[in-house]
Amino acid sequence: MAPPSFADLGKSARDLFSKGFHFGFFKVEAKTKTNGGVEFTTGGSSSHDTGLFSGSLESKYKWKEHGATLKETWSTDNALAGELTVEDQLLEGLKLGFETKLFIASGKKSGKVKTAYKNDLVHTTLDFDVMTYGLLGSIVFGHNGFLGGFQLNYDANKLVDKSLMSQSNVAIGYSKDDLDLFVGVKGCNEYSSSVFHKIHDDLETGIHLSWLSGTNETAFGFGAKYNIDRDATIKAKVDNSSRVGLSYQQKLRPGVTLTLSTLVEGKTFTAGGHKFGCALEFEA
Repeated sequence: MAPPSFADLGKSARDLFSKGFHFGFFKVEAKTKTNGGVEFTTGGSSSHDTGLFSGSLESKYKWKEHGATLKETWSTDNALAGELTVEDQLLEGLKLGFETKLFIASGKKSGKVKTAYKNDLVHTTLDFDVMTYGLLGSIVFGHNGFLGGFQLNYDANKLVDKSLMSQSNVAIGYSKDDLDLFVGVKGCNEYSSSVFHKIHDDLETGIHLSWLSGTNETAFGFGAKYNIDRDATIKAKVDNSSRVGLSYQQKLRPGVTLTLSTLVEGKTFTAGGHKFGCALEFEA
């Protein structure tokens, strides 16, 4: 099995703290698939605080015989994005892609050429921004569950300042069966670590810790997920700022899922500031 990409190191713990929590938003999402194989995903969310609404429509089509996927997205901020990827065609484990985005109102646009290669021992990625001439590359080595990775961000715009590298990140970890450990350094000043443990099929726990040098800012959190049954799940998380997040997810019927979540500010419990969120997902 190939090691994960650099961006996916520690993903199990991050998902435990982020997925299923929709504080301050009402969200609706619907997914469907045509007989021709085209997948559509449409959704929108409304902020409680600002009242602003944002939404998007995504279409995806896969040519399995050619290993190609075409994805297009239109959002309410008048942005049109497209992505074409081809996988395992020129070489087993090689993925090539082109991603572009156009903001219609302003005319601003972006484009990236994305490449990735993986086998049982290594996972490499290299993205080239055709507009800014920036490069983002990474490599992760894996053996018997042990992982080591390096990521480099090169910004051509900083050549004037004789700065060839805008940021470099390093990470090590261990991932096997029910345990996922991660330690990373971002830009030589931000340190983070996480532990994810799947105690059994219905219970998952995780711990996240980060520290920013220079400011001595430290963040610590504990999270857990428990499957009550095959249709209901509860999640909880708490951090060192006395914020408690709770989430309850219920499958109302096949293809319809309701998620209720709330964030309680422990330090200002009587003063308010607590947030509530609701998400309704349809899939057919």
